[in-house]
Amino acid sequence: MMNLRTYLSIQNFFKYEVFIFTGLLMVIGTLIKLLGFYEFSSDWFWFLAGIGLTVEGSIALAKQRKFDKKYKVVEVGQEDGKSKESN
Repeated sequence: MMNLRTYLSIQNFFKYEVFIFTGLLMVIGTLIKLLGFYEFSSDWFWFLAGIGLTVEGSIALAKQRKFDKKYKVVEVGQEDGKSKESN
């Protein structure tokens, strides 16, 4: 049986793999268009860019949520639930 840590690392690998694959598609597609081998709509470029940003955002959000669960962020002057002005 696969433990949770192994499962999460495999899941994270696939997230990064999709992001890298999308970036490579954008680079190769742009190069093909610039060299004149094939002419296609720039909408496809922006479609791939949107997929890449979505994957990147989901990775960042997952990491932020994991960080927030692990560490409690305390602002200066907010330790006891009091603000600086109430002192």
